[in-house]
This record gives sequence, C-alpha cells and structure tokens, in this order.
Amino acid sequence: MSTFPHANYARHVLLPAYDDALTHLFEPMLAAHEAHALMLGDCGILSHENVEAILQAVAYIRSRGPDQLQYQSGIEDLFFRVEKEIISVAGADFGGNLQLARSRNDLGQALARMAFRTQIVNLAEAVITLRRTVLTLAGDHVETVMPGYTHTQPAQPTTFAHYLAGVLTFLESDQQRVFNAYANMNESPLGAAAFTGTSFAVDRAMVAEFLGFDAVIQSTHHSIGAGDHLTDAAFAVQSLCIGLGRVTRDLLFFATQEAGALHIDDSFIQVSSIMPQKRNPVVLEHLRARLGRAVGFAQTVVTNCHNIPYGDTQDIEDEIMPPLMAALSTAQDCLELYTSVFATLKLNVDHLARHAGEGFITATELADTLVRAVGLPFRTAHHIVATMVKSAVAEGVPSTALTLPMLQAAAAAVTGEELEFDEAQFHQALDPLNFINVRNGPGGVAPEATDALLDILTEQLIDDKEWLSNIRHRLVAAEQTRHLAVKTLLNSDSA
Repeated sequence: MSTFPHANYARHVLLPAYDDALTHLFEPMLAAHEAHALMLGDCGILSHENVEAILQAVAYIRSRGPDQLQYQSGIEDLFFRVEKEIISVAGADFGGNLQLARSRNDLGQALARMAFRTQIVNLAEAVITLRRTVLTLAGDHVETVMPGYTHTQPAQPTTFAHYLAGVLTFLESDQQRVFNAYANMNESPLGAAAFTGTSFAVDRAMVAEFLGFDAVIQSTHHSIGAGDHLTDAAFAVQSLCIGLGRVTRDLLFFATQEAGALHIDDSFIQVSSIMPQKRNPVVLEHLRARLGRAVGFAQTVVTNCHNIPYGDTQDIEDEIMPPLMAALSTAQDCLELYTSVFATLKLNVDHLARHAGEGFITATELADTLVRAVGLPFRTAHHIVATMVKSAVAEGVPSTALTLPMLQAAAAAVTGEELEFDEAQFHQALDPLNFINVRNGPGGVAPEATDALLDILTEQLIDDKEWLSNIRHRLVAAEQTRHLAVKTLLNSDSA
C-alpha cells in the first residue's frame, strides 16, 4: 500500500504550506489555543486542571519558538504538529481535549484572518504615511503653475498641488477600502467547527474578544465558506496599485528631458553603462512593475475564489495565503518606496511656469471670457477661439504671440462682425495665472480653493490616523487581556 505523503505531494504542497503556516500562523495558533482553552474552562466544558495543562503546554511551545517545529514528513500540517507537541507535554488525557468543540476548519479560517489582518493594518499605516508625505509636498506647490494634460496632450494650466490633491483624494478612498477590508477580515469564525457549529455550549464571543476580533460571524456556514473577506482585501490592493500605477506613468513623463518638469533624487537614479549623459529614473520603472505584480497577486486571489464550492475547500485555505500575502506585502513595499520618492522629489518651478502659457492651453478661459464680457453663446465663443487657434497653428504663430486682431478676424469669419473686446481683456484671458485664479470653486485649481481642499484632506488624514491607532490599541488590549487570563489561571494553584 502507498504511504502518505507521496514525495511530490510533500515537496510541492505540504512543505510549502507548512513553511507558510510556520511563518504566519505560529503565534496566532498559540493565541487561539489559549483563547479556546480559557473559554472551554469558563463554560465548564473542561476542568481547571485540563485547561491548566493545555496552557502550560502552549507556554512551553511558545518559549521554544517556531524553529523547533520544522516540517516532518508524515505530519500533514502545522496544526497536527503543534497538537502532537501539546499532547506530548500535557498528556493524552488533557492535551487530547484541546480540539473539543472545534475543527481545523474554523481554526484555520481564524488563523488566516488573524495573519491577514496584521498585514492589512501594516498596509493601512503605509497608506497614511504616503498621504502625509504627499500632503507636505502639495502644501509647498499650491502656486507652482504647470501645464495640465488630457488625452496626453497639453489642455489647461494647473498647479502641482492641484494634481497632488487629486492623488490624495483617491488615496483617501483607497484608505477606506483598506479599512473596510480589515473590518470584514476581523470577524471570528471560531465556534463554527466543521461548518454546522458544535453540540457543546461554547461562548463564541469570549473567544473572539480574547483574539481581538471585532465581531462573530453569525452564520457558521459562512464562517467556513466565506471568501468575500479575501476578495475585499484583494480589491483594495488592486484599486490602490492601479491608481498609483497611473501616477507612476505621469511621473515618468514629467521626468523626461522633453517635459523637464521634475527632478528625481540622485539616490534613485542609475546611469548608463555606455551613455555618460543618462539619468535613468529607474525607481519609477521598478514601481510600475511591482505595482503590476501586486495587482497580479491580487487577481490570483480573486480567481481562486471564483467558481468554487461555497464551503470548506483548499482553494481559499492553504492555496490562498501565498498570493494574498504577496499582494499585501508587495503593495506595502511600493507605498514605502513611493513615500521616499515623494519626500525627495524636486520640481523645476520656473520651467513649468514658462510652459504653462504655451500650447494655447488658456483658450478655454478666452472662450469663457467672451461669454461673460460680450454675451456670446458658449458654442459660438468656442468656435471663434478654435478658428483663431487653427489659423495661428497654420501660420506658425505660437500661443505667446496671439493678438487681438487675430481674434477679431476669427470673430468676423464666424459671426460676420467684430467683438466689443479690448486688449486688456484679451491678454488677461490668456494669462495662465488668471486662468488659475478665477477657478476658485470647491476643489478648483485656484490657490485658495486648493488650500481649502488640502485642509479637508488633512482632517481626513487625522481621522484615519486615529482609526488606525484605535485598531492597534484594541488588538494590543485583547492580547493583554488574554495573557492576563492565562497568567491568572496558571498562578491560581500556586497562590
């Protein structure tokens, strides 16, 4: 007869899964054993002596550390390896009761949620740190005028702060996605056992509180079959990385010699082996690739959760941990790297200001001014300005050399008559600073409007930092409460 496990099954499945569990689940498993034993004792399901023996065995295993629990062929996973150690230390009569009213199903789901929530908290903190850095940079460039682009072509004057305020807005939305992913992840499946619950009168809420879960999953079936907590985390990573990937594309363009908009710090620049003049902004290329890598890992999670049974299945157990952990950790790495890039980023302010008036990008305000000052319908004003620009381009006249007679000629061609419009009005309408200053509505590009938006974004950041602080405090408090309960029980006999 064949003996479990087959060598290839052990090499390709059991050993990698065991290593993942030893890396991510060792401490969560011991914590869950403590919480479960304490609850079984409090509910009168196990004797005081039995609980004490289990807790002492758990303490012994923790003191030895995970390095003493390397993979052994023939033991399927870390759970059985730890259970074997507990039985060895506590004795079969006591240690053998640890899995009473519990299954590997609800335990495994709980441990994964505990491991993932740690990574989600770290990701949330990395987003907050990036937002704080970008806010500082935006505050320095509220009046840094530059060309803005649509369809990759110069469109209208803007400021670098206005651009960054947009980045901060989507980062704040992604922050909420990460927080929501945490909230869904941090619900306890313990007490569901295999998936139908248990015939023992357990206290699911007590176990959840000891382990820092915010709530108990009411359905025992969903406790085991859930996948939405996994896809929520994956979707949060994808949204975050896709947004930052688009910013990366912009920064790579701004860093080109032709655009000349910004200066990547020398600590992120590599040189050519043959071309002495090159300053290669390779950090942005690495970011672009790694953001794509994180999106790919996250998509693997989504794919694994697709079209599988709604219940216990390896697709969303051992197999889901590597891609989701990789998605979360890669996204965090990108955030930390991006934080350093933004902290050292320099703008070529004078160069940007010069280009902000080129390429006819103030034409929108000229049309708007004709509506306000002359009373033309917007479409007519648009047609007149477009005719003037088309003629200027055909004659090789740059936007900085436009004249009122050119506008009047265009008006005559479109309407058959000249406009009641003077030189002062014409030149003011084409001034990039005027373009920016008159767009002072909520969220607009005017400095006062951008400052107001940055104030709102700062308040949101403060609120989010408090949320994260509260989350960390609750997790620490739960751990301290559990440790105190263990210590109290173990010391009760010696007192």
